[in-house]
Amino acid sequence: MARGSIARSSLHDGPVDADQVLANMGYKSELPRSLSMMSILGLSFAIMAVPFGLSTTLYISLTDGQSVTVIWGWVFVSIVSLSIAASLAEICAVFPTAGGVYYWSAILSTKEYAPIVSWVDGWLGLVGNWTVTLSINFSGAQLILSAITLWNEDFAATQWQTVLCFWAVMLIAFLVNVFGAKYLDLINKICIYWTGASVIIIVVTILVMADERRNAEFVFTHFDASASGWPSGWAWFVGLLQAAYTLTGYGMVAAMCEEVQMPEREVPKAMVLSVAAAGFTGIIYLIPILFVLPNVSELLSVANGQPIGLIFKIATGSAAGGFGLLFLILGILFFAGVGALTAASRCTYAFARDGAIPGSRLWSKVDKRFDIPLWGLVLSTVVDCILGCIYFGSTSAFNAFTGVATICLSVSYGIPILVSLIRGRKAVKHSTFSLGRFGYVINIATVCWISLAIVLFCMPTAIPVTPVSMNYASVVFMGFALISLFWYVVRGRKTFTGPPVPADLEAEHQGQVVGGMGKVTTNGAGEHASSGSSEGRIEPPLKKEE
Repeated sequence: MARGSIARSSLHDGPVDADQVLANMGYKSELPRSLSMMSILGLSFAIMAVPFGLSTTLYISLTDGQSVTVIWGWVFVSIVSLSIAASLAEICAVFPTAGGVYYWSAILSTKEYAPIVSWVDGWLGLVGNWTVTLSINFSGAQLILSAITLWNEDFAATQWQTVLCFWAVMLIAFLVNVFGAKYLDLINKICIYWTGASVIIIVVTILVMADERRNAEFVFTHFDASASGWPSGWAWFVGLLQAAYTLTGYGMVAAMCEEVQMPEREVPKAMVLSVAAAGFTGIIYLIPILFVLPNVSELLSVANGQPIGLIFKIATGSAAGGFGLLFLILGILFFAGVGALTAASRCTYAFARDGAIPGSRLWSKVDKRFDIPLWGLVLSTVVDCILGCIYFGSTSAFNAFTGVATICLSVSYGIPILVSLIRGRKAVKHSTFSLGRFGYVINIATVCWISLAIVLFCMPTAIPVTPVSMNYASVVFMGFALISLFWYVVRGRKTFTGPPVPADLEAEHQGQVVGGMGKVTTNGAGEHASSGSSEGRIEPPLKKEE
């Protein structure tokens, strides 16, 4: 379907132009609407990259409880993530824009608080997008180097080797996003099939070839957190970082709303379906691995902190067999790294076009040669490459990257949900993806979990801590907070008014859906404001930084 595709209205018989709806929300459509629901589902699935994410963070749950944390932690977080995804989908169905949670926080707030709420949420979302891309590609670099240990067990990658490999992975993701932009739809779809096939091949291979297997009691009930130093109950919660980090990417795909046909329908559907599919895939992947799990102390002693290659090697009985299975995981890395950088660049573009980032005028430009926000992509890549240098100071830097990504994205998801709750959920009353009578319960549960996650994921995996093993998530988080605060004092408080939203109205007069997209404001009598009425008018977008 061509750009500017037409969607049928859910409230009347007239057609609704997706680009016009975006204009009604205060933005000009600049990106081609070339992505389908399957593509967005593939993108979300790629960012979560279940087999890859679970493999690269396996040491966390093995340290903090082993089987019970691995399996039941995954089930618990999958249910919570499904609740968060459904809550966001409900909002996205009303306001489908690349601004995502940043725009939703503003539109759901009162006019008085919209600027500061959207500023905070925008920066959280931006940092979350950057750091989840960083953590995916950094752990990918570690996994690539870990392949060497399949043949040379004494090999331990130096800090320089790890960082250079990470930069190479980032470069590949950048080049694919630039020169393969027109193939992103195909790439995202292939991801679904590659991931599914990889899980099946790995599961069948290790179950058939492994000489020794654990019993069901070990797989489903064994708990041992002695390696963590934490009390048993708390260790289980700290170990949830493995699952929570893996299941964070679903909300990032809202940044692709302006490149999708009928985004009010396709993006919410992709969010929820991707989490459900990821939860199921994780169970299928984890249970067989626990059945063939070697000695845990041996796995935790692996020099690079990436034991999955050793698990595959022992299960297959050869280094070549182990590498063959590891190669499938590295294939998922390709899709995850490319997809995460795609979403991060769109998030950067959306936030910059409202003047919220230093140098906004440059970062919000769309390159007409490639039809992508090229400079937003450049900024995202450079920031991640710089942050990767933290590894020179701490070999546990990956803990910081995963922690910050999980905290920032979770809180950025939670803010619009909380604002919607405070205002009585009236703005989403007419959403085409309504949670109905369960909305309050689901929203409250998600806000409670996110509040706990802020504390949990600043914790080190094990205690006692040293300067090298400390979880620097709080340090990275505060660093970006200071940058955000500085820019707000220098410029934001003077010029930033948040994204272009209608004049403040009572919440119950907002959220009505036209064609499932956007919203129509209504007057006090509950009638639709006409297109020429000042009540239904949209403020122009904020002038970007010169």
